[in-house]
Amino acid sequence: MSRPSRSLSGSSKKSKTNIQGLRNIKLVLEYDGARFFGFQSQPRKRTIQGVLEKALSQLLNRKTKIKAASGRTDAGVHASFQVVNFYTDKEISTDKVIRGLNFYLPREIAVTQAVEVQPAFHARYSARFKTYEYRIWNHSIRSPLRASSFCHYPYPLDLKPMRQGAKMLTGKHDFKSFCNQAQAEKSSIRTIRKFQIIAHGHEILIRVEANGFLYRMVRNLVGTLLDLGRGKTTLKDLEKILLKKTRSAAGQAVEAQGLRLIDVTY
Repeated sequence: MSRPSRSLSGSSKKSKTNIQGLRNIKLVLEYDGARFFGFQSQPRKRTIQGVLEKALSQLLNRKTKIKAASGRTDAGVHASFQVVNFYTDKEISTDKVIRGLNFYLPREIAVTQAVEVQPAFHARYSARFKTYEYRIWNHSIRSPLRASSFCHYPYPLDLKPMRQGAKMLTGKHDFKSFCNQAQAEKSSIRTIRKFQIIAHGHEILIRVEANGFLYRMVRNLVGTLLDLGRGKTTLKDLEKILLKKTRSAAGQAVEAQGLRLIDVTY
Protein backbone atom coordinates (compact mmCIF):
# COMPACT_ATOMS: atom_id res chain seq x y z
CA MET A 1 0.00 0.00 0.00
CA SER A 2 1.45 3.38 -0.95
CA ARG A 3 1.69 5.82 1.93
CA PRO A 4 1.58 9.62 1.67
CA SER A 5 4.51 11.36 3.27
CA ARG A 6 3.76 12.38 6.85
CA SER A 7 5.33 14.75 9.32
CA LEU A 8 6.25 13.26 12.68
CA SER A 9 6.39 16.19 15.06
CA GLY A 10 9.73 16.94 16.67
CA SER A 11 13.35 16.95 15.58
CA SER A 12 14.77 13.69 14.29
CA LYS A 13 18.43 14.46 14.96
CA LYS A 14 18.89 17.11 17.65
CA SER A 15 18.41 16.27 21.31
CA LYS A 16 15.96 18.30 23.35
CA THR A 17 15.09 17.74 26.98
CA ASN A 18 11.73 18.41 28.57
CA ILE A 19 11.25 19.99 32.00
CA GLN A 20 11.33 16.60 33.74
CA GLY A 21 14.71 15.88 32.21
CA LEU A 22 13.39 13.07 30.05
CA ARG A 23 13.03 12.89 26.28
CA ASN A 24 9.92 11.31 24.75
CA ILE A 25 10.82 9.19 21.72
CA LYS A 26 8.24 7.96 19.23
CA LEU A 27 9.01 4.83 17.19
CA VAL A 28 7.28 3.34 14.17
CA LEU A 29 7.61 -0.44 13.91
CA GLU A 30 7.08 -2.98 11.18
CA TYR A 31 6.81 -6.63 12.13
CA ASP A 32 5.79 -10.10 11.10
CA GLY A 33 3.72 -11.36 14.00
CA ALA A 34 3.60 -15.02 12.95
CA ARG A 35 6.08 -16.23 15.58
CA PHE A 36 4.93 -13.98 18.42
CA PHE A 37 2.21 -14.29 21.06
CA GLY A 38 0.89 -10.84 20.19
CA PHE A 39 2.26 -7.41 21.06
CA GLN A 40 1.72 -7.16 24.83
CA SER A 41 4.26 -8.68 27.22
CA GLN A 42 3.30 -12.04 28.70
CA PRO A 43 5.25 -14.21 31.17
CA ARG A 44 7.43 -16.83 29.46
CA LYS A 45 6.08 -15.98 26.00
CA ARG A 46 7.77 -14.27 23.06
CA THR A 47 5.99 -10.99 22.37
CA ILE A 48 6.74 -7.89 20.31
CA GLN A 49 6.83 -5.69 23.42
CA GLY A 50 9.12 -8.07 25.29
CA VAL A 51 11.62 -8.28 22.44
CA LEU A 52 11.50 -4.52 21.82
CA GLU A 53 12.06 -3.66 25.49
CA LYS A 54 15.00 -6.06 25.63
CA ALA A 55 16.55 -4.31 22.60
CA LEU A 56 15.92 -0.87 24.16
CA SER A 57 17.57 -1.97 27.39
CA GLN A 58 20.60 -3.26 25.49
CA LEU A 59 20.89 -0.08 23.43
CA LEU A 60 20.52 2.33 26.37
CA ASN A 61 22.46 0.12 28.80
CA ARG A 62 19.69 0.20 31.41
CA LYS A 63 16.30 -1.45 31.85
CA THR A 64 13.88 0.44 29.60
CA LYS A 65 10.17 -0.07 29.04
CA ILE A 66 7.88 1.56 26.52
CA LYS A 67 5.23 3.94 27.77
CA ALA A 68 2.52 2.85 25.31
CA ALA A 69 1.69 1.36 21.92
CA SER A 70 -0.98 2.52 19.49
CA GLY A 71 -2.57 -0.95 19.53
CA ARG A 72 -2.00 -4.34 21.14
CA THR A 73 -2.09 -6.70 18.18
CA ASP A 74 -3.04 -10.34 18.83
CA ALA A 75 -0.91 -13.43 18.29
CA GLY A 76 -0.13 -13.87 14.60
CA VAL A 77 -1.20 -10.34 13.62
CA HIS A 78 1.25 -8.18 11.64
CA ALA A 79 1.97 -4.45 11.49
CA SER A 80 3.52 -2.11 8.96
CA PHE A 81 2.85 1.01 11.05
CA GLN A 82 2.76 0.25 14.78
CA VAL A 83 3.59 3.28 16.95
CA VAL A 84 5.16 3.18 20.43
CA ASN A 85 6.79 5.76 22.67
CA PHE A 86 9.32 5.61 25.49
CA TYR A 87 11.12 8.05 27.80
CA THR A 88 14.87 8.38 28.25
CA ASP A 89 17.46 10.83 29.56
CA LYS A 90 20.12 9.45 27.22
CA GLU A 91 21.71 11.90 24.79
CA ILE A 92 21.41 9.67 21.75
CA SER A 93 20.28 10.81 18.32
CA THR A 94 17.16 9.25 16.85
CA ASP A 95 19.22 8.10 13.86
CA LYS A 96 21.34 6.05 16.27
CA VAL A 97 18.17 4.78 17.96
CA ILE A 98 16.99 3.36 14.63
CA ARG A 99 20.35 1.81 13.76
CA GLY A 100 20.95 0.47 17.25
CA LEU A 101 17.54 -1.07 17.76
CA ASN A 102 17.60 -2.72 14.34
CA PHE A 103 20.97 -4.24 15.29
CA TYR A 104 19.53 -5.83 18.45
CA LEU A 105 16.05 -6.71 17.15
CA PRO A 106 15.32 -10.06 15.44
CA ARG A 107 14.72 -10.17 11.71
CA GLU A 108 10.91 -10.21 12.16
CA ILE A 109 10.89 -6.67 13.63
CA ALA A 110 12.30 -3.38 12.36
CA VAL A 111 12.17 0.24 13.52
CA THR A 112 11.39 2.30 10.43
CA GLN A 113 11.12 5.75 12.03
CA ALA A 114 12.15 7.48 15.27
CA VAL A 115 11.43 11.05 16.31
CA GLU A 116 11.49 13.08 19.50
CA VAL A 117 8.03 14.39 20.41
CA GLN A 118 6.38 16.54 23.05
CA PRO A 119 6.27 15.16 26.63
CA ALA A 120 2.48 14.76 26.54
CA PHE A 121 2.49 12.53 23.44
CA HIS A 122 1.04 9.07 24.17
CA ALA A 123 1.11 6.42 21.43
CA ARG A 124 -2.35 5.13 22.35
CA TYR A 125 -4.31 8.05 23.77
CA SER A 126 -2.99 10.63 21.30
CA ALA A 127 -4.12 8.54 18.33
CA ARG A 128 -7.16 9.86 16.46
CA PHE A 129 -7.70 7.06 13.94
CA LYS A 130 -6.21 3.64 13.23
CA THR A 131 -6.39 1.60 10.03
CA TYR A 132 -6.28 -2.17 9.79
CA GLU A 133 -6.11 -4.22 6.61
CA TYR A 134 -7.32 -7.81 6.24
CA ARG A 135 -5.90 -9.85 3.34
CA ILE A 136 -7.79 -12.74 1.76
CA TRP A 137 -6.63 -15.23 -0.87
CA ASN A 138 -9.96 -16.11 -2.51
CA HIS A 139 -9.16 -19.18 -4.58
CA SER A 140 -10.06 -22.87 -4.43
CA ILE A 141 -6.34 -23.71 -4.15
CA ARG A 142 -4.29 -22.39 -1.25
CA SER A 143 -1.21 -20.24 -1.87
CA PRO A 144 1.79 -21.42 0.19
CA LEU A 145 3.64 -18.15 -0.49
CA ARG A 146 0.77 -16.19 1.08
CA ALA A 147 0.13 -18.59 3.94
CA SER A 148 1.64 -16.41 6.69
CA SER A 149 0.06 -13.12 5.62
CA PHE A 150 -3.27 -13.99 3.95
CA CYS A 151 -6.37 -15.88 5.01
CA HIS A 152 -7.24 -18.60 2.52
CA TYR A 153 -10.96 -18.48 1.74
CA PRO A 154 -11.78 -21.11 -0.91
CA TYR A 155 -15.46 -20.29 -1.50
CA PRO A 156 -16.76 -17.96 -4.24
CA LEU A 157 -17.59 -14.47 -2.98
CA ASP A 158 -20.01 -11.83 -4.26
CA LEU A 159 -18.32 -8.53 -3.40
CA LYS A 160 -21.43 -6.40 -4.01
CA PRO A 161 -23.30 -7.33 -0.79
CA MET A 162 -20.00 -7.22 1.11
CA ARG A 163 -19.45 -3.63 0.01
CA GLN A 164 -23.06 -2.77 0.85
CA GLY A 165 -22.55 -4.28 4.29
CA ALA A 166 -19.33 -2.31 4.79
CA LYS A 167 -21.22 0.86 3.90
CA MET A 168 -23.91 0.03 6.48
CA LEU A 169 -21.25 -0.46 9.15
CA THR A 170 -19.54 2.84 8.35
CA GLY A 171 -20.30 5.62 10.81
CA LYS A 172 -21.01 5.68 14.53
CA HIS A 173 -22.49 2.44 15.91
CA ASP A 174 -22.52 0.23 18.97
CA PHE A 175 -20.24 -2.64 17.87
CA LYS A 176 -20.86 -4.85 20.90
CA SER A 177 -21.92 -7.72 18.60
CA PHE A 178 -18.41 -7.67 17.11
CA CYS A 179 -16.49 -7.77 20.39
CA ASN A 180 -15.19 -11.11 21.73
CA GLN A 181 -15.13 -10.23 25.42
CA ALA A 182 -16.00 -7.53 27.94
CA GLN A 183 -13.95 -4.39 27.39
CA ALA A 184 -12.10 -2.30 29.91
CA GLU A 185 -13.64 0.69 28.14
CA LYS A 186 -17.04 1.85 29.35
CA SER A 187 -18.54 1.96 25.86
CA SER A 188 -18.58 -0.30 22.81
CA ILE A 189 -19.55 2.61 20.56
CA ARG A 190 -16.99 3.33 17.83
CA THR A 191 -16.91 5.37 14.62
CA ILE A 192 -15.75 3.75 11.39
CA ARG A 193 -14.60 6.48 9.04
CA LYS A 194 -13.67 4.32 6.04
CA PHE A 195 -14.49 0.72 5.14
CA GLN A 196 -13.12 -0.45 1.78
CA ILE A 197 -13.10 -3.75 -0.07
CA ILE A 198 -10.51 -3.86 -2.86
CA ALA A 199 -10.02 -6.79 -5.23
CA HIS A 200 -6.83 -7.56 -7.17
CA GLY A 201 -7.50 -10.81 -8.97
CA HIS A 202 -7.87 -13.45 -6.27
CA GLU A 203 -6.51 -11.13 -3.59
CA ILE A 204 -9.12 -9.24 -1.58
CA LEU A 205 -8.04 -6.43 0.74
CA ILE A 206 -10.48 -5.20 3.39
CA ARG A 207 -9.40 -1.91 4.98
CA VAL A 208 -11.17 -0.34 7.93
CA GLU A 209 -10.31 2.96 9.58
CA ALA A 210 -11.90 3.88 12.91
CA ASN A 211 -11.35 6.01 15.98
CA GLY A 212 -10.84 2.84 17.99
CA PHE A 213 -11.37 -0.92 17.89
CA LEU A 214 -12.80 -3.43 20.33
CA TYR A 215 -11.11 -6.76 21.01
CA ARG A 216 -11.06 -8.77 17.74
CA MET A 217 -13.53 -6.32 16.22
CA VAL A 218 -11.92 -6.31 12.77
CA ARG A 219 -11.70 -10.10 12.55
CA ASN A 220 -15.36 -10.39 13.57
CA LEU A 221 -16.44 -7.73 11.09
CA VAL A 222 -14.59 -9.47 8.26
CA GLY A 223 -16.09 -12.84 9.19
CA THR A 224 -19.57 -11.33 9.03
CA LEU A 225 -18.87 -9.69 5.64
CA LEU A 226 -17.66 -13.04 4.30
CA ASP A 227 -21.00 -14.57 5.32
CA LEU A 228 -22.68 -11.83 3.25
CA GLY A 229 -20.42 -12.51 0.28
CA ARG A 230 -21.13 -16.20 0.43
CA GLY A 231 -24.89 -15.69 0.73
CA LYS A 232 -25.17 -17.17 4.22
CA THR A 233 -26.64 -13.93 5.61
CA THR A 234 -28.39 -10.87 4.17
CA LEU A 235 -28.18 -7.12 4.69
CA LYS A 236 -31.34 -7.31 6.82
CA ASP A 237 -29.55 -9.89 8.97
CA LEU A 238 -26.68 -7.43 9.38
CA GLU A 239 -29.08 -4.77 10.66
CA LYS A 240 -30.34 -7.26 13.25
CA ILE A 241 -26.79 -8.21 14.25
CA LEU A 242 -26.01 -4.59 15.09
CA LEU A 243 -29.20 -4.21 17.11
CA LYS A 244 -28.81 -7.45 19.08
CA LYS A 245 -25.51 -6.32 20.67
CA THR A 246 -24.41 -9.87 21.39
CA ARG A 247 -21.33 -11.62 20.02
CA SER A 248 -23.20 -14.82 19.11
CA ALA A 249 -25.26 -12.90 16.54
CA ALA A 250 -22.30 -12.03 14.30
CA GLY A 251 -20.15 -14.18 12.03
CA GLN A 252 -17.18 -16.28 13.05
CA ALA A 253 -13.86 -14.48 13.54
CA VAL A 254 -11.41 -14.94 10.68
CA GLU A 255 -7.84 -16.15 11.20
CA ALA A 256 -5.22 -13.82 12.66
CA GLN A 257 -2.54 -14.04 9.98
CA GLY A 258 -4.54 -12.02 7.43
CA LEU A 259 -4.68 -8.97 9.68
CA ARG A 260 -2.19 -6.10 9.90
CA LEU A 261 -2.09 -2.63 11.43
CA ILE A 262 -1.18 -0.32 8.54
CA ASP A 263 -1.65 3.25 9.74
CA VAL A 264 -2.16 5.46 12.79
CA THR A 265 -3.25 9.09 12.53
CA TYR A 266 -2.43 11.63 15.23
